[in-house]
Amino acid sequence: MSWRDRLNQSSGRTRFAVCRILLHLIGKEVTPLLGVLNQVGRQAVKHDGDLQILGEGLADLCQTLLQYTLYWQSATNEGDVFWDEAEAGDYVEELFTDSAQRYQSGFEFDNDSSEAEPLALPITHHLVIMLTVAYEGESPDLETDLTNLDALKAGLKAIINLHYQNRLRAIQVHFSPAQLGDELISEQVLLNFPELVPL
Repeated sequence: MSWRDRLNQSSGRTRFAVCRILLHLIGKEVTPLLGVLNQVGRQAVKHDGDLQILGEGLADLCQTLLQYTLYWQSATNEGDVFWDEAEAGDYVEELFTDSAQRYQSGFEFDNDSSEAEPLALPITHHLVIMLTVAYEGESPDLETDLTNLDALKAGLKAIINLHYQNRLRAIQVHFSPAQLGDELISEQVLLNFPELVPL
């Protein structure tokens, strides 16, 4: 903890942290995760972004990702600490904009089910998931380098705990490709997610 953190803590100010995790999974078995991700998106839309509903979806997603460790290929994380909620919010917005601009990572809620869909859709072998959370207080398992398998597992478990402790203040989930039928290839992963580090 820096001297500034100690000073702010001693003055009773609330500490906010913002963290973004990028996780790249590879293998044809990861395609079903798109269904889980789109379900989280639908629930968010249906409940107007209710933080409790989003938190439940995020906790379920993190639990699912922990069952897919065999397919984890690379990851990275970044974040910052703030003693001002508005500054933390600005950083969340900055990360939101960056995540949304990544290759085919915008969630599109399509309520029109009348349109005929093809019987066979291409299967993507690459999936990049971007999780951004803002929370109150400290979470040492998130505020460290998550580019190794054990640290990343601990980080995802920490996000689940933050939800159940009611400490989450903002949640964002982006993923590329954003829907079944879209495809993300190796070259696009390298081009659009250059900061990923092999696990």
